[in-house]
Amino acid sequence: MTHLFSLQGRTALITGGSRGIGRMIAAGFLAQGARVYISARKAAACDQTAQELSSMGHCISLPGDVSTVEGAKALAAAYTAHEPQLDILVNNAGAAWGAPFDEFPESGWDKVVDLNLKTPFFLTQALAAPLRKAARIRPAKVINIASIDGLSVNPQETYSYAASKAGLIHLTRRMALRLIQDNIVVTAIAPGAFASEMNRDARDHAQEVSARVPAGRVGVDEDMAGAAIYLASRAGDYVVGTSLVVDGGVTLTRYGVSTHAL
Repeated sequence: MTHLFSLQGRTALITGGSRGIGRMIAAGFLAQGARVYISARKAAACDQTAQELSSMGHCISLPGDVSTVEGAKALAAAYTAHEPQLDILVNNAGAAWGAPFDEFPESGWDKVVDLNLKTPFFLTQALAAPLRKAARIRPAKVINIASIDGLSVNPQETYSYAASKAGLIHLTRRMALRLIQDNIVVTAIAPGAFASEMNRDARDHAQEVSARVPAGRVGVDEDMAGAAIYLASRAGDYVVGTSLVVDGGVTLTRYGVSTHAL
């Protein structure tokens, strides 16, 4: 059982790894023995997080903007300058935008859909060669970070966010069906309320949000790290194309809980 969830000897790249869910996953992977590379748009924050996490193991900062295909290719090149293969890719970088229907701007649509939906596809494409190289030894993993907002509707007018996360859940299935042929296992995690900069409700109003969660609390670091470790390790090798809901039971309720305060 110790080896079942071990990431010893594996490499991982996590986008949006400087804070929030990305940082939770990075810390979890390091604790299980992985060599971790984190990326974020803000170089100073990315460097600082990598330095802090380095006390747990090998953690390197690779800052960059992956919202464009060129940016995705640049990150892939930066990663392969360090490692010849990639065991685990976590597509976590994301954005949200909220505005009333009659005022919702094209810029808010494009920014969110590009980063949340386009980037996971094209970054995985850019890293296909090192993923396939790792997959010669054991299954390589791609984990897309979706949201319960892609499964159920919350009260907020976050049109592009909800659409992008629903699209990512289906994209995960489509990518999984193709990439399993290369021994690359693609899955997703659909988080509910976790305290972060993006999820300010859970961060700043945890007691109020907890009252609307069947489990009676917001998610903590170990909840997210545990789910990601499961999918990334040998334990998750036979889980293909699935989106793992980690939300304390919110999607089982009628109305659910708002996951973002914008």
